[in-house]
Amino acid sequence: LLESQPAAVIVADGVAPPPQLVASATRTQTPLFTSPLPAPQVIEKLARYLAKLLAETTELHGVFMDVLGLGVLITGESGVGKSELGLELISRGHGLVADDVVEVSRIAAGALEGRCPALLKDFIEVRGLGVLNIRTIFGETAVRRKMKLRLVAHLSKLPSNSNPTERLPLAEVTEVILGVTVRKVTIPVAAGRNLAVLVEAAVRNEILKLRGIDSMAEFLARQNQEMQKGEK
Repeated sequence: LLESQPAAVIVADGVAPPPQLVASATRTQTPLFTSPLPAPQVIEKLARYLAKLLAETTELHGVFMDVLGLGVLITGESGVGKSELGLELISRGHGLVADDVVEVSRIAAGALEGRCPALLKDFIEVRGLGVLNIRTIFGETAVRRKMKLRLVAHLSKLPSNSNPTERLPLAEVTEVILGVTVRKVTIPVAAGRNLAVLVEAAVRNEILKLRGIDSMAEFLARQNQEMQKGEK
């Protein structure tokens, strides 16, 4: 058992380790643990813990929010207004996970989890105001420890001479992060636009898609029906 040099040996089900095992573990300096829990439960808990501990991780630039129970990563160029949007969403009752730097880990084959680095926890930087402690200002319910990343909201500040944004994007836009495909929406930034309402609407639409309701597909189907009626 110990010739393979395991990191540790765990004896479950409340069973006392045999003296030979204790002696061998002492001789090879192998950590030996006992647990009163059943072996399947120990294996399950260790598998979950190690999967998160050893998960592939990357750092992304943006503001990670809990909006209506959905993890939303707000991205965009520096100075486009990501933190200001995050602050407005917090004032509307949503939660902050991380500002500026987001630690994203692939915790499963198709699941990403975002956290905040310990140094930046609870803080958000807003131009003109400096660094704000969201937990102190808005209370415990305004911050989240972690969230699963389900949507990327990209803020795009388009120059006046650029092509207009597609009004009805027929093809679904996605972004691949650590090998996981995440839905993405691009929100043009312009004076007078309420970005917080637009992000909330995008999240509500994404929740409907997760439930199998696609507004765009429904509109196109209705349009097709009308066109077929006209041809008849």
